Amino acid sequence: MFKKILFATTASPTCDNAAMVAFDLELKWNAKLFVFHVLGLPTRGYSPFVTDSRTGETESVDPDYLEWVEEEMRNTYDKYLEESDAEIDAVVGNPHREILRKARAEDVDLIIMGAHTREEDIGATRYRSVVGSTMQKVAKAARCPIVIISRPCTTCWKLFSHILVATDFSKAAFSAFRFGVKLAREVKAELHLFHAVDIETLNNGQISSQEEIEEKLAHARRRIDKKYVPLLKGVKSYDIEIREGTPYVEVLKYAREKQADLVVMAHHTREIDPELALLGSTVEQVVLRASCPVASVNHPDKVADVA
Repeated sequence: MFKKILFATTASPTCDNAAMVAFDLELKWNAKLFVFHVLGLPTRGYSPFVTDSRTGETESVDPDYLEWVEEEMRNTYDKYLEESDAEIDAVVGNPHREILRKARAEDVDLIIMGAHTREEDIGATRYRSVVGSTMQKVAKAARCPIVIISRPCTTCWKLFSHILVATDFSKAAFSAFRFGVKLAREVKAELHLFHAVDIETLNNGQISSQEEIEEKLAHARRRIDKKYVPLLKGVKSYDIEIREGTPYVEVLKYAREKQADLVVMAHHTREIDPELALLGSTVEQVVLRASCPVASVNHPDKVADVA
């Protein structure tokens, strides 16, 4: 299923959890892994100086410096590279543009990223509810699914057996569903299909009656039965759950209940042009709090073969 995987890293400890998943996936699928680092932004124009993405210091970049950075990357991931044939690459430029350029050039099937880019951002991000801007921009424009790693993964890809797919019935969410189904079939995992009725947005913020909420729940179930269930053939087993509440809270609760190894979601939460959408707040909150990886799916390109 995954022939080419791009691991976008800062080559710092903040990406260690993502590295474990990336190298696990390479072995699991016998895939070609690209370990890719955008080391810094040019200070101006075609200047030979860059602002290092890890230290924030100004460095003079030449072929020797790039070679040194790549050697440092090999040292960082030496324990994984003993069993890996990964390609190491470091470039200068705008991080999200270079990641997307590399993904297009290699026609990768999956991008793996950490949720943060700097060590000091981790705690602050918990309070600001804003995931790294690089990840936001890559998630918005990438033509393939992106797996975002926020915390250590205890089971991940070698052992995982429970995939949770959360849908809001948008076009992007349907692509996420197709990706989740495709993966569940491949690895013979159980699939948990979930939808949360956001009671805070019903009736333009007015308090809804229980009867109205029940009708919303029933309507959501009818939509799932009509559009999603016919496409679940070949999945080992599945269940469907519909709840009311704050979407990200309900997704996280259900993920814990089902001991999900992977949460699959659309990268935004409203039916708008995915090229214009920012990473949805629901996905942000799930990424920051989930104990397992979160796959963000935008476009249907890499999941188009799901019937």
